[in-house]
Amino acid sequence: MSFTTRVVGQPNTLDYRVFVEKDGKIVSPFHDIPLFADEANGIYNMVVEIPRWTNAKMEISKEDPLNPIKQDTKKGKLRYVRNAFPHHGYIWNYGALPQTWEDPNQTNSDTKCVGDNDPIDVCEIGEAIGHVGQVKQVKILGVMALIDEGETDWKVLAIDVNDPLAAKMNDVEDIERYMPGLLHATNEWFRIYKIPDGKPENQFAFGGEAKKKEYTLDVIKETAEAWSDLISGKSNAGGIALANSQLGNANTVSAADADNIAVGGIRQAAPVIDQSLHKWFFISGSKI
Repeated sequence: MSFTTRVVGQPNTLDYRVFVEKDGKIVSPFHDIPLFADEANGIYNMVVEIPRWTNAKMEISKEDPLNPIKQDTKKGKLRYVRNAFPHHGYIWNYGALPQTWEDPNQTNSDTKCVGDNDPIDVCEIGEAIGHVGQVKQVKILGVMALIDEGETDWKVLAIDVNDPLAAKMNDVEDIERYMPGLLHATNEWFRIYKIPDGKPENQFAFGGEAKKKEYTLDVIKETAEAWSDLISGKSNAGGIALANSQLGNANTVSAADADNIAVGGIRQAAPVIDQSLHKWFFISGSKI
């Protein structure tokens, strides 16, 4: 299974769209890409929306057919996250787990808030910089529960299975062990990133604690079940586009129709990135 991207328009414009392809055919990164890459070994697929260190607020478009990734807007202007010192852009590869949905009609029993109507978010903490539309295979480590304007906005913590540290990292406490300071930085980033835009500090459930892997897997399972109800029509889709090219249901479109949706798109190879320039170095204070 090979995933590539097809791009319409230029970055930092209102027309920019990144479509995801599987074996050369347009797919929905929301609906068509399987949640699991290897269910038996607990390996998940993750769609990269925002590469680490970048500022453009890219996201899977729920409303557009086949859900391309595009830059979010507010009042007709492109949205960027501000640099809240000492952070620059997003401090992880940020994206989503496909075939999940945080149901806005269901109140979570722990957070006491409804879902935020999006696929569940992922912070991929490995050292390699991703690219928009990349499909990474990740191990799940933990989760934080951001409360954003009265909605539950889960932030799953995961690591690329190809990362040098992946074999050593199996639960949330391993993040602090091998990447000291990253959990604190993640909590701080989400608390303060809206303040430069004049908004108040964000809040977390659980006092900002990152929950363990076992809890996280239950959260993911719940959002996967919610997506299943969404795609089957049991839940009200609202404005969410359910078009897909792989599921074989009433909303499945042909390959030709999928190509028409991405008309003008250019197939784009993964960018060549000198990853050595972007490698994290975590320095423990106890070793200085």
